[in-house]
Amino acid sequence: MPNHLTNETSPYLLQHAHNPVDWYPWGDEALNKAKAENKLILVSVGYAACHWCHVMEKECFEDEEVAKIMNRHFVCIKVDREERPDVDKIYMDAVMLMTQRGGWPLNAVALPDKRPIYGGTYFPKASWISVLNQLAELYKNEPEKAIEYATNLTNAMNQMDRVIRMPEENQISRQELSSMLIDWVGEIDMEWGGRNVSANKFPMPVNNLFLLRAAYFTENSMIRKAVENNLEKMAQGGIFDHLGGGFARYSVDKYWKVPHFEKMLYDNAQMVSLYAEAWREKPKELYRQVVFQTLEFIERELTSPEGGFYSSLDADSEGEEGKFYVWTFDEIKEILGEDARLFADYYNVHPSGNWEGTNVLFVLDSETKFARRWQLDEDSLQEKLKANREKLLAVREKRVRPGLDDKILTSWNALMIKGYVDAYRAFDKPEYLNAALKNAHFIESNLVEGNKLYRNYKEGKRTINAFLDDYANLIDAYIALYQVTFDEYWLERAQAYVQTIQTHYFDDATGMFFYTSDEDDILVRRKTEVQDDVTPSSNSVLAHALHSLGLIYGDHSYLKIAQQMLANVKDAVLKTGSFHANWASLILKDLFPYYEIAITGENALGFRQKLDQSYHPGRIFAGSETGSEIPLLANRMLTETTIFVCENHSCQLPVHTVEAALSQMKVR
Repeated sequence: MPNHLTNETSPYLLQHAHNPVDWYPWGDEALNKAKAENKLILVSVGYAACHWCHVMEKECFEDEEVAKIMNRHFVCIKVDREERPDVDKIYMDAVMLMTQRGGWPLNAVALPDKRPIYGGTYFPKASWISVLNQLAELYKNEPEKAIEYATNLTNAMNQMDRVIRMPEENQISRQELSSMLIDWVGEIDMEWGGRNVSANKFPMPVNNLFLLRAAYFTENSMIRKAVENNLEKMAQGGIFDHLGGGFARYSVDKYWKVPHFEKMLYDNAQMVSLYAEAWREKPKELYRQVVFQTLEFIERELTSPEGGFYSSLDADSEGEEGKFYVWTFDEIKEILGEDARLFADYYNVHPSGNWEGTNVLFVLDSETKFARRWQLDEDSLQEKLKANREKLLAVREKRVRPGLDDKILTSWNALMIKGYVDAYRAFDKPEYLNAALKNAHFIESNLVEGNKLYRNYKEGKRTINAFLDDYANLIDAYIALYQVTFDEYWLERAQAYVQTIQTHYFDDATGMFFYTSDEDDILVRRKTEVQDDVTPSSNSVLAHALHSLGLIYGDHSYLKIAQQMLANVKDAVLKTGSFHANWASLILKDLFPYYEIAITGENALGFRQKLDQSYHPGRIFAGSETGSEIPLLANRMLTETTIFVCENHSCQLPVHTVEAALSQMKVR
């Protein structure tokens, strides 16, 4: 018999709709039932692309014996972490405090009032049964002890991510930045790129973007070399899909060789932004290929007919992790014939396999070095490899595909808008801008009610109030859209959403923003998200956006909020810069020249495009071809197209050529 998940839209929840466990979605029905029956709440959190979530479902949640214990003693709630990050973040904090490690599946047990008392990640069947029975006995025979656990744990959680309001002038100096960078470089694997760890390497695009910009401003050759090495090793590794484009979530080794095969929209959106900006700084062919192939993957596999972007592809197909992506030597030999030997050598394919008897495609040599070894010119090599990849991709497309999580999330779609805009700025391909605009209009048509956002969309339904990252990333994306279109509609929408979060998310005590609205139920506490991770924190994105709006509109109230937010995190940035990388990028805007570029006249967009052919990470654009009341543009229409280079609201003499403007900005 189906359980209470059958009417949900989340693919992850629907995967569990016919488990013998009497699952409920998170909501009043389940929570009220726990209170009425005085039962512990069992919260199990995962997501559709999660390999170990599938394993635990098969071993535990599909098992009748386990289900009877769960149904008898607990009110069982299934949560899609991507739809309900608010729930996930609360119980993940609890598990991190209890076990010092997190991950998914996340399984937490809480009192009927939602306060956690126990948690962990993956449990095999025997361990899970033992844990369930012990907790049921504890709550039955010693409820006061369970309440004591909950009280102590909640008190500890309240100290996590605690923000103290600091004096607004508490800002980082160049000397402090330099010291932080020295510590940061010490964490980098200078041979293989990424953090200097032995396994489970994550791409961390936020970190690489900061290091790219910091290298530019500080002219630090060691940091520049580290970033270039990071980008090269990730693009060559098996974490990048050499046939179909796009990045997997992380590699399980330090060489970027074997991926954890799930592909997430949020990773690929940010990697497009990273490699596009890196190409603008130094136009390497490898960067261009990564951007083009990744966007081909997004268009082919993660774009809905209406222009929304789907969430992820599963790691598994036919019950095996990575089966869709790996190859045997014999398969490649049969498909490619006489070209198989060259292809196998380039992508490190072996008859015995390079991973569990099969082969993950990855590259060790540069094209230049490999071509020289095979006595080929690089153009011929590229043509051969491209033709071979296309043949293999055509065969791969006939395999059983990994599962698609086709829900659409505002926050992740906004990151993808930004990715397309950044790619457009780098390569001036109109189709990239069109994809960004189509998605933005999709969001405005389907995920907006007045100036209020929703988190999720699937099959015409939107059911969850947006969280701060939805607003922050969309505001940031719309500011980016404005800068390449000069269409003030996007600025107006961004400003409207800022007003919404100032009303419902702002914390007067700290000057930061809560992750959840004051219109939502408080779970255990209202969390303030500060630390940057595989995605930038909602507060850091918002601080950047407020800084941009403050400059464009000449609104000192926006700039003041951004300055206060940055002051609050100064100590955290200095202590752990690599976990606050997006904040560190905002610091660069304070410490180094940051230009407000106003362009007016009939060729304003053309001048913007030409300016973007040079790289300078410290500038923001505003423009109009017909005139504007925006403070940065007001009363600046002259008889010919004109560029005004400004800094700290003070402008240099107007110029009429891109070359003159670049000279005023001292672009290298």
